[in-house]
Amino acid sequence: MTRLTPYLSFRTEAREALELYRSALGGNLEITTFGDFPGMVDDEAEAHLVMHGQLDTPGGLTLMAADTPSSMPYAAPSGGVTVALTGGPEDLEDVRRAIEVLLDGATDVLPFEPAPWGDHYGQLTDRHGVPWMFDVGP
Repeated sequence: MTRLTPYLSFRTEAREALELYRSALGGNLEITTFGDFPGMVDDEAEAHLVMHGQLDTPGGLTLMAADTPSSMPYAAPSGGVTVALTGGPEDLEDVRRAIEVLLDGATDVLPFEPAPWGDHYGQLTDRHGVPWMFDVGP
């Protein structure tokens, strides 16, 4: 089965972001650094950067991220790309718990509350600049 999986790009904070997301969503986090593969970076001071990180949550979600060494072009997260965490009524408390963790240092917060269309809905931009949308419907 084909899956659509967010893959986030960071300059140097992929590890910190993935650890935040693990604390919000739970799950198993695997990280491979550029230093794990000799010759992957020009500057050995960047060997600790995340070449590939993958968070697999208990609910079956997968979120991936990587850092961008100075020798590679970097594209910062944009407002046009949003990580959406959605679910049904059985997911309401899990989504609330995730939001509580992600709120630390967040900006552009639209509180997670009942919306006119009947769902619980909210938004924020986390401390790493990644926009999130939350929607829990009936």
